[in-house]
Amino acid sequence: MPAPRILAIDQGTTGTQATVYDARLRPLATADREFAQHFPRPGWVEHDAEEIWRTTQRVVAQALRASRTKPADLAGVGLTNQRETVVAWDAKTGKPLHRAIVWQDRRTAARCDELREQGREAWIRERTGLVTDPYFSATKMEWLLKHAPKVQKAAADGRLRLGTIDAWLAFKLSNGESHVTDATNASRTMLYDLDHRAWSDELLGLFGVPRESLPALVPSSGELATASALGADAPLAGIAGDQQAALFGQACHAPGDAKNTYGTGSFLLMNTGAKRPASSRLLATVAWDLDGQVEYALEGSIFTTGASVQWLRDQLGFVKKASETEALARSVKDAGGVRFLPALAGLAAPHWDAEARGAFVGLTRGTTKAHLVRAVLEATAYRTAEVLQAMEEDSGVKVRTLRVDGGGTANAFLMQFQADLLGVPVERPKVTETTSLGAAALAALGTGVIASRADLAKAWRLDRRFTPKMPPDERDRRLREWRGFVAAARRLTRLSEA
Repeated sequence: MPAPRILAIDQGTTGTQATVYDARLRPLATADREFAQHFPRPGWVEHDAEEIWRTTQRVVAQALRASRTKPADLAGVGLTNQRETVVAWDAKTGKPLHRAIVWQDRRTAARCDELREQGREAWIRERTGLVTDPYFSATKMEWLLKHAPKVQKAAADGRLRLGTIDAWLAFKLSNGESHVTDATNASRTMLYDLDHRAWSDELLGLFGVPRESLPALVPSSGELATASALGADAPLAGIAGDQQAALFGQACHAPGDAKNTYGTGSFLLMNTGAKRPASSRLLATVAWDLDGQVEYALEGSIFTTGASVQWLRDQLGFVKKASETEALARSVKDAGGVRFLPALAGLAAPHWDAEARGAFVGLTRGTTKAHLVRAVLEATAYRTAEVLQAMEEDSGVKVRTLRVDGGGTANAFLMQFQADLLGVPVERPKVTETTSLGAAALAALGTGVIASRADLAKAWRLDRRFTPKMPPDERDRRLREWRGFVAAARRLTRLSEA
């Protein structure tokens, strides 16, 4: 009999990746593919859910072929996904009824303002652990039910299916047999009651979302569905939103362990164990649901980090490849007085300002492309530092080490500057695709390929440790100046819209 293998599908904001792992969670082959981003109006971001499914099929086939793995050799499949993005589809045809509304989309900002004006924000936070922001799924679902005729008709006919990307892919992988989601994804919808671990009838009523359209809630690990669309009845054995999967893949299994993912956005999570965390600026979310036990995390979201580099590459043409930014940043001794507010999709934690816009400040005739690139990279580190500071203040726990993952960690300049601003070591693992690794780990646990979390922790291996070099007084000065800049830039961008 061939040794068991695990397939991990990592469906992200700009592309989909499939990786085949062996029984010790060592990657054997990976395939990835980007897909189109749609911007029908300013602030609107959409994906074609059918294109996401086609892309998933292609990369899975490529990874299986490259690793010489047959579908029948798969002990299990792990699925991780961009969170909050909403798909609406027809239960009978299996076809999307509208383009998916992406987590970055801001079209429901006015609706969120309305809810706050009605005094609903504290009530929503009490039940969900989330702030009232268009980031989350509930107002996106409400918008579809009010503005998309095909969605309205499917709801009236009892054929509507609503869900985040994990639910959509689980439906397609199971050939339409399963409509499921796990608690990590459900807890990001603003429809899930954290304390009762169930869909909230009150919130469903507030947003007009029919319960029958939503997926059934399942654990994050176990035999959750059958991925028969792969050509064999492999169990779908792990599901988690991308950031929770990364937390798990980083072996942050104990309270106080923290990680930051540098992707399209950056997401800093701290494990808080079985206790639901409380914060007025950050999010309380489900870390995972294992063996009937839910564990929680405190999360700080930064919407635009890697997306800023993509913007420099694709819209401004400053670089041909993201990797070129490191050499450009190092080519100048500092940012030349330039600062960048990375609010290309509003500002998330700890500000939660949906109307904020991006800005470069401090330009002179001497400003070069290298200064602008360096300012963009530094902004990622500054935003992470302010989120971590809020996290430590609200949790009462001092983070001793930050584990990092995602594409941005390949930039050694950024990682060293990050360690300098935080004043704690930054640890980059040998396998930086820890989102995928976390999905594989959940599937390995769910199928018994790996017996325990202790065994999973052994799969984590250090690549490089970035130790702080900046003097504490300089770090404090820089962070103080950054806070002043953010406050001023937020006022400036609002004035420019007036």
